[in-house]
Amino acid sequence: MSSGNTVVARNVRLLREQRGLSLAELARQAGLAKQTLSKLEQGTGNPTVDTLFSIATALGVPVTRLVAEREQVMAVQRAEEVVWQQHEGYESRSLDHVYGSGVIENYLVRVANDPPGTRKPSEPHPVGTLEHLYVISGRVRVGPVDSPVELSTGDFVRYPGDRPHVYESLDGEESLIHIVVSVPRVQPGTGGTNVARTHGGDSD
Repeated sequence: MSSGNTVVARNVRLLREQRGLSLAELARQAGLAKQTLSKLEQGTGNPTVDTLFSIATALGVPVTRLVAEREQVMAVQRAEEVVWQQHEGYESRSLDHVYGSGVIENYLVRVANDPPGTRKPSEPHPVGTLEHLYVISGRVRVGPVDSPVELSTGDFVRYPGDRPHVYESLDGEESLIHIVVSVPRVQPGTGGTNVARTHGGDSD
């Protein structure tokens, strides 16, 4: 488990780079000394609550985004545990909120029946990307390479898409999944993988 200062340092740096801000520019927008912010990103600072709120405001995120472990962004919803909401003439199931301030990509993906472990992992998307995945049919192993989950028809998962991740079909059958990819705005020069190209869409 990371220390509190390490978590804050990693999250602030991640969000700053995602927005294409220099250390000096974020410090200016937050009303802080550049040296204060630099120490914080190195994990050697001891920020006050007011400092964290100032940084969060400048980044346009709730302060919880600065102090939460990044791994907490992964969430699994099992079909058998879901409560369907009753409405006039229909039922609804809430899957998740879609986080992102840039492009939202939607995909239907057929996962071929390849032997587990033989498929090359998908490359990371731009920093801050999330994938929201729903299993339409079959059983799959999906998610970050270091922490994939096994899902069945009707299951849902949200996980970081900015790390290498896998899609594998289980039980010897092709699977069908629906993926929503939320991609933050990435400033020119900050890097990042083209999402459409990674998932086989039109990259133009």
